[in-house]
Formats: sequence, C-alpha cells, structure tokens
Amino acid sequence: MRAKGAGMSGGEPQSSNFYLHSVFLLLLCLFTSCCSSSSYIKSSVIAQRKHALLPEISPSEAPQPLLPLLAPSPFSPFTNSSIPKLSGVCILNFAAMESMMRMTSIDCVGGFAPYLANVICCPQVDATLTVLVGQSSKDTNMLALNGTLAEPCLSDFEQILVGQGANDTLPRICSIHPSNLTEGSCPVSDVNAFESTVDSSSLLAACGKIDTVNECCKQVCENAIAEAAGKLAVKAYDLMSMGGSHALADHSTRINDCRTIVLRWLASKLDPSHAKEVLRGLSNCKINKVCPLVFPNMSHVIKSCGSELHDQRACCKSVESYVSHLQNQSFVTNLQALNCAASLGLKLQKANITKNIYNLCRVSLKDFSVQVTPQGVESGCLLPSLPSDAVFDSATGLSFLCDLNDNIPAPWPAPSQLPASSCNKTVKIPALPAAASGQSSICSADQASHALFVVLAIFALLMKI
Repeated sequence: MRAKGAGMSGGEPQSSNFYLHSVFLLLLCLFTSCCSSSSYIKSSVIAQRKHALLPEISPSEAPQPLLPLLAPSPFSPFTNSSIPKLSGVCILNFAAMESMMRMTSIDCVGGFAPYLANVICCPQVDATLTVLVGQSSKDTNMLALNGTLAEPCLSDFEQILVGQGANDTLPRICSIHPSNLTEGSCPVSDVNAFESTVDSSSLLAACGKIDTVNECCKQVCENAIAEAAGKLAVKAYDLMSMGGSHALADHSTRINDCRTIVLRWLASKLDPSHAKEVLRGLSNCKINKVCPLVFPNMSHVIKSCGSELHDQRACCKSVESYVSHLQNQSFVTNLQALNCAASLGLKLQKANITKNIYNLCRVSLKDFSVQVTPQGVESGCLLPSLPSDAVFDSATGLSFLCDLNDNIPAPWPAPSQLPASSCNKTVKIPALPAAASGQSSICSADQASHALFVVLAIFALLMKI
C-alpha cells in the first residue's frame, strides 16, 4: 500500500507542511533508490542497475535492516555550528554535556524532528534535560531549578541545539516548558532531604543498570522509582499539616513530578552516558505501550466497508486513502505498529465492520509508519522496539535503523484485544533483523553522483523551513 500524499478531507494542509513532507519523502526516495545494505549489493548487480535495490524478502524470513541515508547540506550546522546567544545566567553545565547535546541535535535534526519525535527525538531531549539538571545538583545540592532560572536555561538549551542543526521548534514538538525544569508540585528537591526520605541505596541498586529487554516486563527499576516517588509525594501532606504553603496538586500529578525528581537524582549518581542509557530504556517501555498516531474521521471507510460489503475495490480504495494519512504522521516502532493496527481495527469493528479488511486489502504493519517508496518499490520503515539514536557521518549523512521493510500482514484484532507487548507470549512480535544495527549501507558512486547535488540542494532548503 502506497502513500498518496493527499490532503486530509475537510481542508487543504498548510503549504509549508505539505512542502516539508514532500521534500522529506523525496529525500528518502532518492537515497533509498541508490543505497542498500552491502550484502545485497554484493549479491545482485543486475538489480542494482535497475535501481530496484530493496531486498526481496518473504514474510517468513528475517528481514534485513534498512538504513535511510539523508545527506547533509554543505552549509549544514553539523559541520559549521553557529554560535548561540546565551543568557549568561544559566547554571547548567552544557559544556560538560557536549557529546550528549550533539547527539540530541542529531536525533532532532531540522525538518525530520517531527517524524522522529515520539520514538527518538523527544525521549532524547527529555533524557538530556534530566541529566543536565541532575548533574548540576552536584554543585547546587538541588534537583530542580527555580522559576527564575528555568526559562533562561531552557532558552539556552534550545539555542545550543538549534545552533548544531536541531529543529527550532523543539519546545513545541516535545511539549517542553520552563516548568519542566522545576520541582513542579513535588515537595522535595533538596538532595539531602531526598536521601533522608527514600531508600537511596536500594534505588541505585535497582536502577544503576537496567536490562533494557526485560525491564518493561519485570519493572525492577520502574517499581523502585514509583516507590521513591510515592515517599516524596507524601511529604507534601506533612508540610501542609504543619501550615506549609506547598502548592496544591492532585496526587497523580504530584507523583509524576516526584518521579522526575527521582530520575534527576539517579542521573546525578551515574555518568551521563550511563544515565542516558537508563533513561532511554525506561522511556522505551512507555513508548511501546501505545499507538502515537491520531486517527482522523473514518466515515468514508465505514461507508465503503460496512457489514454488507458489495464493492471490495471501493472498500480497499477507501482503506488505502485512509492509511495514507496515517503514513504522513510519524515513524513508529514495530510494537507501536501492532498497537496501531489493533486500535484502528477495534474502531472499525465498533462501527460494525466484521470482515478482516486488513487481509482483504493487504494492509501491512509498515503501512502505519512513514513510507519509503523508491522507483515504485513498496517499503516501509518500522523502527526497532528498542530504537537507537540517529547517526551522522560527514561522508554519508544522517541515517537511522529501520527494523522491517517487508510486507508483514497487520493482524486483525480480536474483540477487546489488549495492547501488544513483548511480555505477552501469545503475541507474535515481528522478527528482528538478522543483521546487527551496525551493518553499514553504501551507495555506488556512479549511481549516487548525479543525484547527490540535487539532494544536497533540497536538504539546504529543508533546513531553512
């Protein structure tokens, strides 16, 4: 199933967004049509000459990873960073976090940040801010910034990232506000008070190193964090009973704010790279539980595919048109795709569509993610359930790992189906790539040279949007 790129019914899309998406797909198509895994190129010179470079893999085989390569502009900030205008009052040590800041700018690069936001960009932004504030507590003894410093520090954070090539609307994309750097409604932000309230040794033992594969099922670290956050939140009631003026908040909000304080404390006890690994591992558990896509009005699908299905062609045309809108939203992980397939299927079933239209219309898991369709070859990009950072190389450009690029059918859900989970052994998780994420992708010089200038020019325009 291919994305049509048409505007949503009920109004034309904004021209800038439509242009951005068109340029994005063109970039992916150009580079995927001339680039492929080295193992495939070695085995198929004929296919290479025909520009059909995506491997043909049957659903029963373990799919090979796809590494879309997006070349940087010659004027890209990655190679010539601009000097940000900083406030001069922020106490966060950005210089000590240079490597992590640079990684964040790559994960959230320019026009691609919205497409990578829910899986890669925003989790990396959250982790970086958590580590920055946590590390600063070594000097301030505080696990939060006050309201006066929060705004200039967030502004400095954004300016530095934008100077290195990140999207200039990150606070909006990732819903970041100055209050996210404060203690919020948590009554404890002092390090000494924190360590006298919670069992810090048990917390560090549970979260000092997490098993990223099994943490989402066993929740060893997450349970320790929840216990610590609960102990901190209870202090609010003690303060109020003593006549304190602690800000009122509902208990769930306070627990969530205290959870942030706990994460900052953990980040202060670990080196930045280790802290990032823990934080991103925890965020992956949350990411894969839900479908991040917004489902638009599906009345035309319901009308065409109702219980008395008379025209299969019309039904599938409506389904294809509907799914093409979903493909304009975001890259998703394989587990998110399963959840999205279940969510959409259940909505259709509630509308009295009883037939398995996924099977009828050949809907695949990849159809719920941003598409790559070079030279008429269908391919999707599902990110791994443990997504890695994007990679920038001065020679090859920006790349990220796609977990699947074959046509694994989307499962039609059973009524009241639970969200997909790697912990549920009855759920068949799509096969992981046979090759490691470190497998390199290459482009043949004779194919890429004549297209490179065009791609660079388009990327230069994209960075200015």
